[in-house]
This record gives sequence, C-alpha cells and structure tokens, in this order.
Amino acid sequence: MAALFTGKVLTVNRERDEVETEQELGRALENKVLLLYFGSGQCPRCRQFSPLLKDFFLRLTDEFYVERASQLVLVYVSRDETEEQQSAFLRSMPKRWLAVPFGDAFKRELELRFAVSEVPAVVVLKPNGEVIVGNAVEEIRRVGPACFRNWQEAAQLVDRNFLLAEDFDDWTWRSITDPIRRLKYKLDKETEAKNKERKEEGEESS
Repeated sequence: MAALFTGKVLTVNRERDEVETEQELGRALENKVLLLYFGSGQCPRCRQFSPLLKDFFLRLTDEFYVERASQLVLVYVSRDETEEQQSAFLRSMPKRWLAVPFGDAFKRELELRFAVSEVPAVVVLKPNGEVIVGNAVEEIRRVGPACFRNWQEAAQLVDRNFLLAEDFDDWTWRSITDPIRRLKYKLDKETEAKNKERKEEGEESS
C-alpha cells in the first residue's frame, strides 16, 4: 500500500507531524484495509455521512469499544475550499485519521485514479492497493462496522492474533487472563453439574 504514497506526504490529524518516509508509511499502512475518504466539511451530504463514518471508524479502532484495534486505516482526501475548513473538519474527526495535505495535487491524482466524481465517497483498498469496494458509502450506512469483516476477508490480512514478540507488552492483563478465567468458569460449571447429578441420584436411591 505504501507504494501508492511513495514520494508523497500524509499528515497526522490534529498534529503538524508528517508521515512521509517509505518506512513510516509502510508501518502505518502495512497489512491493513485502507479507506480513502473523499469529502468536504461544507458538503451537505458529507455533513450527514461524516458522523456515521466517524462512529464506524471508532467502533473498529477505539479501545473504548474494542480491545485490539482492527486492521484499518483512513486517509482523508478533502474537497474543502480552504485549509482552515479542512483543519476545522478534521478537528471533529478521530485522531488516528491521516490526511493528504491541503492544496496537494496528489488529491486530484487520487480522484482520477479511483474515478471519484462526487462526494462523499469511500474507496476501500487492499494492502496491495487493489480496490475492494469502489464506493462503500451506502454499505457503511446500511451495514455499519459489520461490513469490515467482509473487507478483511477480501484483503486476506494476516491475523494479528499471532503476535510478534515486541507486541507482547501491548497485551492487557485482562486479555492474557481471559482464557484462564473462562476455563476456570467452565470447570466450575462442570463440577457444579456433577455435584447436582450426584445429589439427585442420592435422593432417588433413598
């Protein structure tokens, strides 16, 4: 996916930081489904859709909703008329969003490449840049976060449950002890059921 952005600059939302080296882009985009969101803070249809997309993204990536963020990244490609309008719009959106800088001619390249003629439009891409969905706006409206499962399968992402050693520290103790607690619960339930059976058999024989 980084090949799509080779030599280009992406900005991190709400910060002046730029993600521009191939190594940084590779880390940000590798093994993830990429959403290109073509929109504008002034477009009435976008103003209706953007809160839905924000909720969609948060429910898949925010630790308030999920223990481990889904393999999803979003790049905002704006049609805002001024840099201030783009900045104001992005301030109301998730911090994890990336954006093509205002005024960058690369935005027009992306519009032409993915045949985007009107906004809002959400192009869904595999990590290798192949298109999964040409415009997922209606699918997101209709299905919500559940549609990510289909995209994940289409993208053939490597399951991140197979953690690298350096990821181990990112695990919460809850996630580590969860299987143990579940097993203990299952054993307790089985013991309880057996004791109940023995008790009933004892009452019957007496």
